[in-house]
Amino acid sequence: MFPTLMGTVIIAGIVGYASERSNFTHNGILQSIIICIGGAFLAYFVRLMFGFGFGSPGLNAIASSIGALIIVPTHWRK
Repeated sequence: MFPTLMGTVIIAGIVGYASERSNFTHNGILQSIIICIGGAFLAYFVRLMFGFGFGSPGLNAIASSIGALIIVPTHWRK
């Protein structure tokens, strides 16, 4: 359980960094990483409590990180 949680955080951090470096988002590197880690934590605990997910923890981390970046309304900021 603990290695899965650490892997989820690492994958979410990599997705946040990569999304910022590839100009997918314009939040800032640290902010994108924090958003991705928050989304990955949420998906991890939903999978742990209810069993909803895509099957592999890595795929859950990637999908939830990208979903969190899409949901956060950054286009209203100037």
